[in-house]
Amino acid sequence: MGSIRWILIALIVMVVAMQGQLLLSDDGYRKTRNLRIALNSQRSQNDALRARNAILNAEVLNLKNGRDAAEERARTDLGMIGAGETFYLVVPATNVLTD
Repeated sequence: MGSIRWILIALIVMVVAMQGQLLLSDDGYRKTRNLRIALNSQRSQNDALRARNAILNAEVLNLKNGRDAAEERARTDLGMIGAGETFYLVVPATNVLTD
């Protein structure tokens, strides 16, 4: 009966030592937790980039297929004026003091 008690105590000590190593070592629980946090962060970043890519893809398809989208882009980015249109530049009045 005494030898079984010592074997049981030795097994308990080994289990506690293995659990301590699992929880406290650099390759144990902390590293797994940090990897899970990094994975979740990367997944959310990938989702945001996928959404941005979908918007850009839709814009590319619109520019390839529709003349209206290309014309509007030229108007806003390049200041294009269409045929038959008149461009008016309104300049605010300045207060100039004359002697």
